[in-house]
Amino acid sequence: MPRTGLGKLRSPRVRWSGGVVLAGGLLAALALVLPGGPEDAAGQGQAATDGLRHTTVEVSPGGCGRGWNNPRPGTQVFDLHNTSAAAAEAALTSPHSGAVYGEVEGIGPGTIRHLRVRLGRGSYAFRCLPDDADAVTGPTVRIDGGGRAGPAAAPVTEHDLIPAALDYQKWVAGGLGGLVGRTGTLRAALARGDLSAARDAWLPAHLAYERLGAAYGAFGDADQQINGTGAGLPDGDHDPEFTGFHRIEYGLWHGQSADSLRAPAAALDDAVRKLRDSWAQTRMEPADLGLRAHEILENTLQSELTGRTDYGSGSTLATARAHLEGTRAVLTRLRPLLVTRYPGLPHVERELSRTQRLLDGFRKDGRWPALSHLDRRQRERIDAVFGDLVERLASVATLCDARRTV
Repeated sequence: MPRTGLGKLRSPRVRWSGGVVLAGGLLAALALVLPGGPEDAAGQGQAATDGLRHTTVEVSPGGCGRGWNNPRPGTQVFDLHNTSAAAAEAALTSPHSGAVYGEVEGIGPGTIRHLRVRLGRGSYAFRCLPDDADAVTGPTVRIDGGGRAGPAAAPVTEHDLIPAALDYQKWVAGGLGGLVGRTGTLRAALARGDLSAARDAWLPAHLAYERLGAAYGAFGDADQQINGTGAGLPDGDHDPEFTGFHRIEYGLWHGQSADSLRAPAAALDDAVRKLRDSWAQTRMEPADLGLRAHEILENTLQSELTGRTDYGSGSTLATARAHLEGTRAVLTRLRPLLVTRYPGLPHVERELSRTQRLLDGFRKDGRWPALSHLDRRQRERIDAVFGDLVERLASVATLCDARRTV
């Protein structure tokens, strides 16, 4: 599966804890930023056109949280006004536990961004994090009445993510060892001219690579060499730069000779061995692990389940199944951090198992049907369950986005 190279989404970001935690990035910002700006933001305690109570709160090193003078429970909007000369983040937190109820990133100097939260009985304080300056915590505000506040989660730091990343790297190392053996089998079959054996060897080798999905960001240029497609190349599927698993897939299922595929198979095997040998010196970015948990299945929807990466084998359902395993491998490492932060984690784990069973049900006599052989209802059902998982895993990406706390 070709990777999009999304990396970390650093567009202005809003997270809302009023029932749903959304992924960081522009999508969340667009979904949750309410109409308005400095010229039309509602004043202290007034209701805006959205029908909610608005309170203007200052975001600055010297006045963090200033303006919240009449606290009330319920769903409401804080109009966060950055009065400083630098961009800043702001978060509404519990002053006792540090748990975050909601936050906004990328508040430009002199601008207003909106944070919608549901508050209940308890203590709250704004934390302001100016760019290139220490964090500042504003005054504690107490709400004595009302029901329960919306959900909150303790921030995850990069230090928290290091053990999970190290354990995942060890798991990847083991997977790369198995991958080398499978690509060697594929290379040997083509070297002796056995196209039938090569077709049998191709899918197990390809799936061994696809299961390592969360590490692709650390594979760098090797990913394109090993698993790139013809998309974007000058001559497409016939371009000399088209290499790796999909180049061999195209040849095996489009009548090309073993002679013509020996060189691509040798190059693939060499690239995989080089990746395995260099992996011990590679250092994954711990902060990317949660994002990868979301991106693996997001890319599955965009590529495998649209048929864009099928070069003749008809095995994209098998690849989607491998991506579910790769996602579970990431969640297993993140579970100690998520179990106290994400109430929806058990549901996600159940849905992963249910989706695996759904895909397994399409496999007959050891063979996977091509997407084109499924009817519309079957395609829609698969898309729906993957879409639901992608949405829920966005919460994992958000909760595991490493945050500044100082």
